[in-house]
Amino acid sequence: MADTSALVLFSGGQDSTVCLAWALARYERVETIGFKYGQRHSVELGQRGIIREKLARLGETGKRLGADTVLDLPALQSISDTALTRETEITFAATGLPTTFVPGRNLLFLTYAAALAYRRGINTLVGGMCETDFSGYPDCRNETIQTLAQAIGLGLASPMSIETPLMFIDKAGTWALAQTLGGDNLVQLIIEDTHTCYVGDRSNRHAWGYGCGICPACELRAKGWTEWQRQTN
Repeated sequence: MADTSALVLFSGGQDSTVCLAWALARYERVETIGFKYGQRHSVELGQRGIIREKLARLGETGKRLGADTVLDLPALQSISDTALTRETEITFAATGLPTTFVPGRNLLFLTYAAALAYRRGINTLVGGMCETDFSGYPDCRNETIQTLAQAIGLGLASPMSIETPLMFIDKAGTWALAQTLGGDNLVQLIIEDTHTCYVGDRSNRHAWGYGCGICPACELRAKGWTEWQRQTN
C-alpha cells in the first residue's frame, strides 16, 4: 500500500478541519470520510462540502485533496440513548461522563474508515481525537486509539496507522496549529465555516465561531480561543 496517502475522519468540526489541513501538508493524496448516524448536530454535515471547497483553494496543498465518502450508520443511533442522538438535556451521567458520549462511536468510525482505506490503497488514518482538553470520552484516549490500530492491522493482515495530531495539545494549541498550518485564512475558515456545537446552533456568532455557547463542545472551543488570544496578544 502507498505510504504517501491518508484518509481523514472529517466531520465538519474544528478539530477534524485542523487535522485535514495537517494531513494536506504532509501527504501527497488525502481523502476524507464522514458519517451520518442521526447526530443531533447534523448541520455539521452540511458544512463539510463548504470547508473542503475552501481548503482546496488554500495554496498548493489544496491540490492534494481527493475523494470524499459519507457513510450512513443509522444503527448507531438505534443502539444509543444519548444527548448527541436524542433531543434531551446535556448533563453528566452517573459514570461522570457527559450524556453526549456515544458508546463505541470512534471505534466504529475508525473500523469503517480502515475498511475503506484498505480498499483505496491507503494505510494511514487521521483523526481529531484528543485526551488533553476534552469531555472525558474513553474512546478519545491515545491508548484506545493505538490499541485499535493494532487490532485493525491484525484483522486486515496489513499495517494501518492512526495519526492523531491533536492528541496531546489543548484547544488553545489547536487554534495555534491552525494558524501555523494556514495562517489567518485557515483560522477565519474555522471560525466561519466549521461547526462544533452539539445542539446544532448556527444562529449565534461568537468571536470563535457559531454555536449555543453553553454546551460542552462550545465551552471547550471558546475556552481554547480565549487562551490562544491571551497567549498571542
